[in-house]
Amino acid sequence: MLLGTQRINAQGHLEIGGCDTVALAREFGTPLYVMDEALLRANCRAYKRAFADRYPENDIIYAGKAFLCTAMCALLAEEEMCLDVASAGELHTALMAGFPPERIFMHGNNKSRAELEMALDARVHRIIVDNELELEMLIALAKERDQQVDVLFRITPGIDPHTHARIRTGQVDTKFGFEVPNGQAARVIERAIAHPNLNVRGIHFHVGSQLLDLEAHRQAIEIAVELLAQFREDIGYVAEELDIGGGLGIRYLSSHEPPSIASYADVVVGTLDRCLKEHNLPRPRLLQEPGRSIVGEAGTTLYTIGPVKEIPGVRTYVVVDGGLSDNPRPALYDAVYEVLVANKANQPADLTVTVAGKHCETDTLFQDVRVARPEPGDILAVQSTGAYNYAMASNYNRFTHPMVVLVHNGQADVIVERQTLEDLVRHDVMPARLARPK
Repeated sequence: MLLGTQRINAQGHLEIGGCDTVALAREFGTPLYVMDEALLRANCRAYKRAFADRYPENDIIYAGKAFLCTAMCALLAEEEMCLDVASAGELHTALMAGFPPERIFMHGNNKSRAELEMALDARVHRIIVDNELELEMLIALAKERDQQVDVLFRITPGIDPHTHARIRTGQVDTKFGFEVPNGQAARVIERAIAHPNLNVRGIHFHVGSQLLDLEAHRQAIEIAVELLAQFREDIGYVAEELDIGGGLGIRYLSSHEPPSIASYADVVVGTLDRCLKEHNLPRPRLLQEPGRSIVGEAGTTLYTIGPVKEIPGVRTYVVVDGGLSDNPRPALYDAVYEVLVANKANQPADLTVTVAGKHCETDTLFQDVRVARPEPGDILAVQSTGAYNYAMASNYNRFTHPMVVLVHNGQADVIVERQTLEDLVRHDVMPARLARPK
């Protein structure tokens, strides 16, 4: 499975963005995250084109949690995307990169007072209200500042999507948002509409992630429009905006067949227009928050293979120089990936192996994958690691975070430096009573 600008070059090596991955590993070291700039931009443009053609009153809001750094913010700004942030750190990153605050949407299910103040100081475009405590803090702050605040309200439509239990977010039993079935959402939003400092622009929902069919989105849009109709009938409020979140899946395996962005747009717009017509409602501005489907397939992780351990009649372990700290998703979500030996990309993948990490842990990364016969020193490439790999990386076992490079037209630019050993102890503090004489 070759993605984006990936190809096999004359040396039989995997190449991305015109850069030989074996040469990248030699120059920058491993583990190494490689991001395909052309594919990132192509995915942004595909979303914008698909919805501009079908529903011009729309905004495509990249979900920063999937992968974010200052260079990514700059790329998104060039592509005229909006940006979803969910923490002070993500907001700070965007602002430091010069991303326009008027295109930033502030999320989070437990925003602190400091985070709300930061968002208000920056005058972000929208704050998405998630719970009643946050609503009380926001009302108080807006009143103190005599500031008008544009908000959306996150609702939980009661949809149970077909995805891993830990990435479902639209069902009733969730920490996110206001519940629709029990009337909580309608009650709280009605109160907010009456407050002079809040401009309630509309509602937001997100049903889950890595969705490989569109039924959950269809059902959620139907419920959301019913709620909009209820607001109009009960209190005369007509929502200006409807944010349908993200969740479109990607190819982690060759067998995965996620909907295309165009077919996704067909279903979303078709369902929305049908429901609006049934309830005689005007078209709201359509907002959505793709993350994984923009950045996931654009990322590849390179490792150097160490020991190859054959247990006769059981399995062959291939151990790499990373693991749980740079890709926790197999442990968290039973995530699966396809891999190939980058320096033997033209050779048949005729051996079944299990790839393990080097942590003091049974950190099985990729179980029973087919590869060309591996040897110590080979470079292993893992496909579709652009989303939630760098973003979730940790310092477990005091491993350093890998470097990130952006490749395009044969040029590789470092966009996140590799952490150093000195970085690991930079914030450690030694009490005087424990300090040893030097």
